[in-house]
Amino acid sequence: MRRTVLERFPAGGPRGHWPAEEFARERRNEGLQAEVVMDLESDAFLVVVARPVPEPVG
Repeated sequence: MRRTVLERFPAGGPRGHWPAEEFARERRNEGLQAEVVMDLESDAFLVVVARPVPEPVG
């Protein structure tokens, strides 16, 4: 599986507001298996989806 980043959100958002979680929930409502992960190096929340990696032919 390979992960694709759909969107990035800064970690320092307003208290009680979770834009990454809200964005991921909207994508799940559309049928994608979106999840939120933390990128410590950039101090950001990433909304990602897993995509299968095609197997080589031959």
